Amino acid sequence: MKAGDSVRLIRIPEGLDDSPELKTRPLFEKCLGKSFVIDHIETCAGVPHKFAALDVGHIVGQESYMQTIVVEEEYLEIDKTS
Repeated sequence: MKAGDSVRLIRIPEGLDDSPELKTRPLFEKCLGKSFVIDHIETCAGVPHKFAALDVGHIVGQESYMQTIVVEEEYLEIDKTS
């Protein structure tokens, strides 16, 4: 996967922060099954896998760039319908 690819969120990562302030889990739940374009790919020192950054603000009525989720590639699949 690379920046610009259209992907679908197919699973929600376990252990996702569920704090009322951040509302991370509810945002992921709203994104589940939907397609997004990868904004960029991130790496983290000492972590063997990559993370895809997805702009998802439009899911909650904002500009897309206002909300971004960063998720491991294993929770995504290439969207072949786009």
